[in-house]
Amino acid sequence: MSKLSFKTFCIEHYSHHIGKPSNEVFSLFQKEGVLALLDDEYDDLHGMGMEYLMQFIDEYLCEVKK
Repeated sequence: MSKLSFKTFCIEHYSHHIGKPSNEVFSLFQKEGVLALLDDEYDDLHGMGMEYLMQFIDEYLCEVKK
């Protein structure tokens, strides 16, 4: 899976996870640095399960907002 496909995958699944439209999730990810994080951590994250990825993003966003 390419990095672009992985980021799209995460946006779509996180959108479903939080019940928001994917364009809002994209904006959130862009604003809070999640897109850059997914690029930087791609090698470690792309093989993880969906539940782990959603928890990872939730925790990251929680820390960023502190």
